[in-house]
Amino acid sequence: MDPAKGEISSELLQAQAHVWNHIFNFVNSMSLKCAIQLGIPDIIHNHGKPMTLPELVAKLPVHPKKTQYVYRLMRVLVQSDFFAAQRAQQSEEEEGYVLTHASQLLLKDDSLSVRPFLLAMLDPTLTKPWHYVSAWFQNDDPTPFNTAHERTLWDYAGHEPQLNYFINEAMASDARLVTSVLVKEGKGVFEGLNSLVDVGGGTGTVAKAIANAFPHLNCTVLDLPHVVAGLQGSKNLNYFAGDMFEPIPPADAILLKVRLSFSYQLLSFLRIQIC
Repeated sequence: MDPAKGEISSELLQAQAHVWNHIFNFVNSMSLKCAIQLGIPDIIHNHGKPMTLPELVAKLPVHPKKTQYVYRLMRVLVQSDFFAAQRAQQSEEEEGYVLTHASQLLLKDDSLSVRPFLLAMLDPTLTKPWHYVSAWFQNDDPTPFNTAHERTLWDYAGHEPQLNYFINEAMASDARLVTSVLVKEGKGVFEGLNSLVDVGGGTGTVAKAIANAFPHLNCTVLDLPHVVAGLQGSKNLNYFAGDMFEPIPPADAILLKVRLSFSYQLLSFLRIQIC
Protein backbone atom coordinates (compact mmCIF):
# COMPACT_ATOMS: atom_id res chain seq x y z
CA MET A 1 0.00 0.00 0.00
CA ASP A 2 1.12 3.57 -0.69
CA PRO A 3 1.16 5.61 2.56
CA ALA A 4 1.02 8.80 0.49
CA LYS A 5 -2.43 7.81 -0.69
CA GLY A 6 -3.62 7.14 2.86
CA GLU A 7 -3.62 3.40 2.29
CA ILE A 8 -1.77 2.10 5.34
CA SER A 9 -2.20 -1.66 5.55
CA SER A 10 -2.09 -3.76 8.69
CA GLU A 11 1.08 -5.37 7.30
CA LEU A 12 2.76 -1.97 7.19
CA LEU A 13 1.79 -1.22 10.77
CA GLN A 14 3.09 -4.61 11.84
CA ALA A 15 6.34 -3.90 10.02
CA GLN A 16 6.67 -0.58 11.84
CA ALA A 17 6.01 -2.30 15.18
CA HIS A 18 8.66 -4.89 14.30
CA VAL A 19 11.23 -2.14 13.65
CA TRP A 20 10.31 -0.34 16.87
CA ASN A 21 10.61 -3.54 18.89
CA HIS A 22 14.18 -3.97 17.70
CA ILE A 23 15.03 -0.31 18.23
CA PHE A 24 13.98 -0.46 21.87
CA ASN A 25 15.09 -4.01 22.72
CA PHE A 26 17.91 -2.51 24.77
CA VAL A 27 15.31 -1.16 27.23
CA ASN A 28 14.68 -4.69 28.55
CA SER A 29 18.34 -5.53 29.18
CA MET A 30 19.17 -2.16 30.70
CA SER A 31 16.07 -2.24 32.90
CA LEU A 32 17.17 -5.65 34.13
CA LYS A 33 20.65 -4.33 34.85
CA CYS A 34 19.09 -1.45 36.80
CA ALA A 35 17.02 -3.90 38.85
CA ILE A 36 20.15 -5.90 39.70
CA GLN A 37 22.11 -2.82 40.73
CA LEU A 38 19.23 -1.63 42.94
CA GLY A 39 18.97 -5.10 44.49
CA ILE A 40 15.31 -5.59 43.56
CA PRO A 41 15.38 -9.43 43.19
CA ASP A 42 16.96 -9.88 46.63
CA ILE A 43 14.65 -7.34 48.27
CA ILE A 44 11.55 -9.13 46.96
CA HIS A 45 13.01 -12.54 47.83
CA ASN A 46 13.80 -11.49 51.41
CA HIS A 47 10.29 -10.09 51.84
CA GLY A 48 8.98 -13.66 51.83
CA LYS A 49 5.61 -12.90 50.23
CA PRO A 50 4.20 -10.77 47.39
CA MET A 51 5.67 -7.29 47.83
CA THR A 52 3.49 -4.30 47.05
CA LEU A 53 4.85 -1.28 45.21
CA PRO A 54 4.87 0.96 48.33
CA GLU A 55 6.70 -1.76 50.28
CA LEU A 56 9.26 -2.13 47.51
CA VAL A 57 9.79 1.63 47.15
CA ALA A 58 10.35 1.92 50.90
CA LYS A 59 13.24 -0.56 50.67
CA LEU A 60 14.92 0.81 47.55
CA PRO A 61 17.94 3.14 47.67
CA VAL A 62 16.33 5.69 45.34
CA HIS A 63 16.01 9.48 45.59
CA PRO A 64 12.59 10.59 46.91
CA LYS A 65 11.90 12.46 43.67
CA LYS A 66 12.42 9.25 41.66
CA THR A 67 10.09 6.91 43.55
CA GLN A 68 7.24 7.61 41.12
CA TYR A 69 9.27 5.98 38.34
CA VAL A 70 9.75 2.63 40.11
CA TYR A 71 6.33 1.52 38.88
CA ARG A 72 7.41 2.10 35.28
CA LEU A 73 10.56 0.08 35.80
CA MET A 74 8.58 -2.79 37.31
CA ARG A 75 6.11 -2.71 34.41
CA VAL A 76 8.97 -3.37 32.01
CA LEU A 77 10.33 -6.17 34.17
CA VAL A 78 6.91 -7.82 34.61
CA GLN A 79 6.34 -7.61 30.87
CA SER A 80 9.71 -9.29 30.38
CA ASP A 81 8.70 -12.11 32.79
CA PHE A 82 11.40 -11.36 35.34
CA PHE A 83 8.75 -10.63 37.96
CA ALA A 84 5.06 -11.45 38.30
CA ALA A 85 2.23 -9.74 40.14
CA GLN A 86 -0.03 -11.71 42.45
CA ARG A 87 -2.04 -11.34 45.65
CA ALA A 88 -0.63 -12.64 48.92
CA GLN A 89 -4.13 -13.89 49.81
CA GLN A 90 -7.35 -14.09 47.85
CA SER A 91 -8.96 -11.64 50.26
CA GLU A 92 -6.38 -8.95 49.53
CA GLU A 93 -7.11 -6.54 46.71
CA GLU A 94 -3.65 -5.09 46.17
CA GLU A 95 -1.18 -7.17 44.19
CA GLY A 96 2.45 -7.61 45.04
CA TYR A 97 5.56 -8.55 43.09
CA VAL A 98 7.04 -12.05 43.25
CA LEU A 99 10.05 -13.67 41.62
CA THR A 100 9.85 -15.85 38.53
CA HIS A 101 12.20 -18.73 37.68
CA ALA A 102 14.33 -16.25 35.68
CA SER A 103 14.73 -13.74 38.49
CA GLN A 104 15.61 -16.51 40.94
CA LEU A 105 18.78 -16.93 38.88
CA LEU A 106 19.60 -13.29 39.63
CA LEU A 107 19.76 -13.56 43.41
CA LYS A 108 23.10 -12.40 44.75
CA ASP A 109 23.88 -15.38 46.99
CA ASP A 110 22.32 -18.15 44.89
CA SER A 111 24.94 -20.76 44.01
CA LEU A 112 23.75 -20.83 40.39
CA SER A 113 23.26 -17.06 40.05
CA VAL A 114 23.99 -15.58 36.62
CA ARG A 115 24.13 -12.07 38.08
CA PRO A 116 27.90 -11.69 37.49
CA PHE A 117 27.48 -12.73 33.86
CA LEU A 118 24.73 -10.16 33.31
CA LEU A 119 26.73 -7.33 34.89
CA ALA A 120 29.82 -8.19 32.85
CA MET A 121 28.07 -8.52 29.50
CA LEU A 122 26.25 -5.21 30.00
CA ASP A 123 29.31 -3.33 31.22
CA PRO A 124 29.96 -0.23 29.07
CA THR A 125 33.35 -1.61 28.04
CA LEU A 126 31.67 -4.59 26.37
CA THR A 127 28.64 -2.75 24.99
CA LYS A 128 30.66 0.12 23.48
CA PRO A 129 31.99 -2.00 20.56
CA TRP A 130 28.45 -2.44 19.25
CA HIS A 131 28.57 1.23 18.24
CA TYR A 132 31.60 0.48 16.07
CA VAL A 133 30.38 -2.51 14.07
CA SER A 134 29.85 -0.49 10.86
CA ALA A 135 33.35 1.00 11.23
CA TRP A 136 34.76 -2.49 11.81
CA PHE A 137 33.27 -3.68 8.51
CA GLN A 138 35.32 -1.00 6.78
CA ASN A 139 38.71 -1.65 8.40
CA ASP A 140 41.02 -4.61 8.96
CA ASP A 141 40.63 -4.89 12.75
CA PRO A 142 40.00 -8.48 13.94
CA THR A 143 36.95 -7.53 16.05
CA PRO A 144 34.81 -4.47 16.82
CA PHE A 145 36.35 -4.52 20.31
CA ASN A 146 39.69 -3.64 18.74
CA THR A 147 38.04 -0.83 16.79
CA ALA A 148 36.41 0.63 19.89
CA HIS A 149 39.31 0.22 22.31
CA GLU A 150 42.36 -0.09 20.02
CA ARG A 151 43.43 -3.37 21.62
CA THR A 152 42.13 -6.90 22.14
CA LEU A 153 39.70 -7.81 24.89
CA TRP A 154 42.31 -9.94 26.62
CA ASP A 155 44.97 -7.23 26.49
CA TYR A 156 42.45 -4.73 27.84
CA ALA A 157 41.43 -7.06 30.67
CA GLY A 158 45.08 -7.71 31.47
CA HIS A 159 45.59 -4.00 32.22
CA GLU A 160 42.19 -3.22 33.76
CA PRO A 161 41.69 -5.18 37.02
CA GLN A 162 37.99 -4.26 37.27
CA LEU A 163 37.16 -5.65 33.82
CA ASN A 164 39.33 -8.69 34.46
CA TYR A 165 37.37 -9.31 37.67
CA PHE A 166 34.02 -8.87 35.89
CA ILE A 167 34.98 -11.31 33.14
CA ASN A 168 36.36 -13.93 35.54
CA GLU A 169 33.24 -13.74 37.72
CA ALA A 170 31.02 -13.90 34.64
CA MET A 171 32.73 -16.99 33.28
CA ALA A 172 32.66 -18.65 36.71
CA SER A 173 28.91 -18.06 37.12
CA ASP A 174 28.31 -19.30 33.59
CA ALA A 175 30.17 -22.52 34.42
CA ARG A 176 28.46 -23.41 37.70
CA LEU A 177 25.18 -24.67 36.28
CA VAL A 178 26.87 -26.58 33.48
CA THR A 179 29.36 -28.10 35.89
CA SER A 180 26.67 -29.28 38.31
CA VAL A 181 25.06 -31.21 35.46
CA LEU A 182 28.40 -32.47 34.09
CA VAL A 183 29.57 -33.94 37.39
CA LYS A 184 26.19 -35.55 38.07
CA GLU A 185 25.30 -36.88 34.63
CA GLY A 186 28.68 -37.30 32.93
CA LYS A 187 30.65 -39.39 35.39
CA GLY A 188 31.45 -41.99 32.76
CA VAL A 189 33.42 -39.45 30.76
CA PHE A 190 36.11 -39.35 33.43
CA GLU A 191 36.50 -43.11 33.88
CA GLY A 192 40.03 -44.32 33.18
CA LEU A 193 41.55 -40.84 33.29
CA ASN A 194 44.38 -39.92 35.63
CA SER A 195 45.00 -36.34 34.47
CA LEU A 196 43.11 -33.55 32.75
CA VAL A 197 43.88 -30.02 31.55
CA ASP A 198 41.07 -27.47 31.50
CA VAL A 199 42.18 -25.19 28.65
CA GLY A 200 41.02 -21.63 29.16
CA GLY A 201 39.66 -22.69 32.54
CA GLY A 202 39.51 -19.20 34.03
CA THR A 203 39.66 -19.17 37.80
CA GLY A 204 38.98 -22.91 37.94
CA THR A 205 35.26 -23.22 38.64
CA VAL A 206 34.86 -26.28 36.42
CA ALA A 207 38.17 -27.90 37.33
CA LYS A 208 37.53 -27.47 41.07
CA ALA A 209 34.21 -29.28 40.82
CA ILE A 210 35.77 -32.10 38.80
CA ALA A 211 38.74 -32.38 41.17
CA ASN A 212 36.43 -32.59 44.18
CA ALA A 213 34.17 -35.16 42.53
CA PHE A 214 37.07 -37.33 41.33
CA PRO A 215 39.92 -37.21 43.90
CA HIS A 216 42.05 -39.58 41.82
CA LEU A 217 42.08 -37.18 38.87
CA ASN A 218 44.87 -34.61 38.67
CA CYS A 219 43.40 -31.42 37.19
CA THR A 220 45.32 -28.50 35.71
CA VAL A 221 43.77 -25.14 34.86
CA LEU A 222 45.48 -23.39 31.94
CA ASP A 223 44.79 -19.70 31.36
CA LEU A 224 46.49 -16.38 30.73
CA PRO A 225 48.91 -15.13 33.41
CA HIS A 226 46.67 -12.25 34.58
CA VAL A 227 43.75 -14.66 35.00
CA VAL A 228 45.48 -17.25 37.20
CA ALA A 229 47.81 -14.88 39.04
CA GLY A 230 47.71 -15.51 42.79
CA LEU A 231 45.38 -18.52 42.58
CA GLN A 232 46.24 -21.43 44.84
CA GLY A 233 45.74 -25.07 43.90
CA SER A 234 45.01 -28.06 46.11
CA LYS A 235 45.99 -31.71 46.35
CA ASN A 236 44.80 -32.65 42.87
CA LEU A 237 44.30 -29.21 41.35
CA ASN A 238 46.92 -26.79 40.07
CA TYR A 239 47.12 -23.68 37.89
CA PHE A 240 49.33 -23.12 34.87
CA ALA A 241 49.91 -19.69 33.35
CA GLY A 242 50.15 -19.96 29.60
CA ASP A 243 48.49 -19.54 26.22
CA MET A 244 46.15 -22.08 24.66
CA PHE A 245 47.79 -21.43 21.29
CA GLU A 246 51.17 -22.45 22.70
CA PRO A 247 52.19 -25.92 24.00
CA ILE A 248 50.01 -27.01 26.92
CA PRO A 249 50.85 -29.36 29.80
CA PRO A 250 50.58 -33.07 28.90
CA ALA A 251 47.56 -34.96 30.23
CA ASP A 252 45.27 -37.90 29.49
CA ALA A 253 42.50 -35.54 28.40
CA ILE A 254 41.91 -31.91 27.49
CA LEU A 255 38.74 -30.11 28.50
CA LEU A 256 37.53 -27.30 26.24
CA LYS A 257 34.45 -25.58 27.57
CA VAL A 258 33.52 -23.46 24.60
CA ARG A 259 31.84 -20.27 25.83
CA LEU A 260 30.12 -18.41 23.07
CA SER A 261 29.52 -15.39 25.26
CA PHE A 262 27.00 -13.27 23.42
CA SER A 263 29.02 -10.12 23.81
CA TYR A 264 32.29 -11.37 22.37
CA GLN A 265 30.80 -14.00 20.10
CA LEU A 266 28.63 -11.59 18.18
CA LEU A 267 31.18 -8.83 18.22
CA SER A 268 33.50 -11.30 16.55
CA PHE A 269 30.71 -12.29 14.17
CA LEU A 270 30.67 -15.95 14.99
CA ARG A 271 34.42 -16.33 15.29
CA ILE A 272 34.55 -18.82 18.14
CA GLN A 273 36.43 -17.49 21.14
CA ILE A 274 37.44 -20.23 23.56
CA CYS A 275 37.64 -18.39 26.87
